[in-house]
Amino acid sequence: MRILLLGEYSNLHYTLAEALRSLGHEVRLVSDGDDWKGYKQDVRLVRKSTGRLDTLVYLAAVRREMRHWKGFDVVQLINPVHFIELKAERGIKIYDYLRKHNKKVFLGGFGDDYYYINDSYINRRLRYCDFYTPYHEVMHDWNRQNIDCWLHDEGMKRSCIHVADTCDGIIAALYEYYEAYRHVFPDKTTFIPLPIRCTQDSEDNGNVITAAEAKPIRFFIGIQKLRSALKGTDLLLKVAKELEHQYPDKMQLVVAQNLPFDKYMELMSTCDVLLDQIYSYTPAMNALQAMAHGIVAVSGGEEEQYDLLDEHVLRPIINVLPDETDIKQKLEQLILHPERLPELKRQSVEYVRRHHDAKKVAAQYVRFWQQG
Repeated sequence: MRILLLGEYSNLHYTLAEALRSLGHEVRLVSDGDDWKGYKQDVRLVRKSTGRLDTLVYLAAVRREMRHWKGFDVVQLINPVHFIELKAERGIKIYDYLRKHNKKVFLGGFGDDYYYINDSYINRRLRYCDFYTPYHEVMHDWNRQNIDCWLHDEGMKRSCIHVADTCDGIIAALYEYYEAYRHVFPDKTTFIPLPIRCTQDSEDNGNVITAAEAKPIRFFIGIQKLRSALKGTDLLLKVAKELEHQYPDKMQLVVAQNLPFDKYMELMSTCDVLLDQIYSYTPAMNALQAMAHGIVAVSGGEEEQYDLLDEHVLRPIINVLPDETDIKQKLEQLILHPERLPELKRQSVEYVRRHHDAKKVAAQYVRFWQQG
């Protein structure tokens, strides 16, 4: 198959592209590298700013690249709007061009969009999410901007509805996104796990803790300066600092801020536990990449997402609730019982291999694309 992937979130499309190529498919990946994260792609399209000159340069680059966007068996968008860095109204025209000149176009339910924001913020189908917990509303600048963009900006809303209505299928990568889409588009929505590159030498990260070693457990947290409240990393960081002060001989906290992907992974690989996020039912790319390397993830691990994967044995994820007391209790249990870590690390690797191996996931994509 000839496949065109447009846009990038957290290395999802690049990992998928590599796996598809290993299965014999031809892939063209076009993205901006997900901003400062610097993920790889085949064609890099970057809009440096919204200024007039940078916009004109970007538009010219898009027009040149669009000459190659014809004759594909499958086109997949990372998002109904953000597959291209243009206003939603322009994006609709490009989407319609893609539908006209290619066999099938699919939408990824991989991040914030109208359907997810509407389902989570308005319908409140979940017990907790980015916008609320059982205890309080979660409202900060990023959330306000998301609500304004997807629910109140008619261009953004119209683009999302148009793409979802007319595309050949919708792939959701997390339980939350699947719930948002399947209730509206039950006949063309599917769940496919996130793709993770698995290697035979990732049984552990070389830092397995045993009770006899009395070696401090290294906790790793990545901070995006402008988005620390979005996934609850601000609260995770606060609790982790308190515990580091309380148990200076038993734990070390490693903080990475706005690092490119390769540097981020290099630093994370020296640690034992990843502090990922607190508002999701499901581990996303960051947590899964850590787990593939034998690092224990503090992330979303609700029973709903295990059921969606038909997983009834492995429970490697430290599922923390969006509550400071719950976070502290569960992190403290890891610190006081380091003998738990080897089995959690083993299960983490097995969990990713069983459900998220990139080649297996790519094969699921191909089957869905062929049916769509």
